[in-house]
Amino acid sequence: FHPPAVVGVMGSAAATAKLLGLPAAQSIAALAIACSSAGAPMANAATQTKPLHMGNAARGGLEASQLAFLGLEGNTQILDLESGFGAFYPDYVPHPLVEVTPSSHYRWVLEDQNIAQKRFPAHLGMHWVADAAIETRAKFLDKYPNADLSQIKKITLRVPSSRYVDCPLPISEHQARHSFQFNCCTALLDGEVTVESFSKSQMNRSALKEMLLKVQLENPHDNHSSFEKMYCEIVVETTQGETFTARCNTFYGHWRKPLSHEDLVRKFRANASNVLSADVVEGIIYTVDRLDTNQDCSMLWSYMHFNKHMMHRDERRYSALA
Repeated sequence: FHPPAVVGVMGSAAATAKLLGLPAAQSIAALAIACSSAGAPMANAATQTKPLHMGNAARGGLEASQLAFLGLEGNTQILDLESGFGAFYPDYVPHPLVEVTPSSHYRWVLEDQNIAQKRFPAHLGMHWVADAAIETRAKFLDKYPNADLSQIKKITLRVPSSRYVDCPLPISEHQARHSFQFNCCTALLDGEVTVESFSKSQMNRSALKEMLLKVQLENPHDNHSSFEKMYCEIVVETTQGETFTARCNTFYGHWRKPLSHEDLVRKFRANASNVLSADVVEGIIYTVDRLDTNQDCSMLWSYMHFNKHMMHRDERRYSALA
């Protein structure tokens, strides 16, 4: 299963139950109801359908809380049973929750883990790869400023084992967004990964296709498929017998190394300007920056009323009516 479709609907149910002020019994019911909407196949993860997993999870959680408020019930032990939430995990072993009191010693996961912010539109794991590749490129060009990257003979990529994002030769932009190999080679060639990196013209470059054939993946036992613990190590070998290496333990944008506000705004402006007018983009930035003090957020809602222009699919853009 695609994890956001499993934990997402449960998180949405928990959050909306709190927002609706549901008592404990109805909150438990909301989680039980939400569990019946959990899950989506991994096969759809590297496709246009992937965003629906998150959207459906948010909607399903809210619907579950609303149904619980109206009196619908589910299995009160949904989180404790292998046939309940455990159905999504082959190694599900629930433990009793510690007593939550001011004097008890416990830590919630969210106390140590915050939000990771992507710099470019790809699977989060690609950001470790990109940062390691950019550092490797810098070392290579620092020694040979005018070097031709075709001198690279072999690229070894040490990443967690994950068939989901092991895509040696992606043929679509969605596969490219979920390819360790593609994001590594793009960062080595260009020194960055951007929205444009996934365009047909960039994907079809002969230099990129040739470099992809030089990549070999290794999966060290200590490199776990966890956004908390994973790392990426890159070893580049040249035809002259030289080796350049770099390792990324925490990419720029990870909760341990968050994006600056300036870079976050720059990212939003670059993405939103493709589909929204400049005044709407700046209006959204202004409003969001003042959410804590702004008593009226109706203007933000008005920005989100999109009017689709019927164009050729490749030229389609959206405008927002303020």
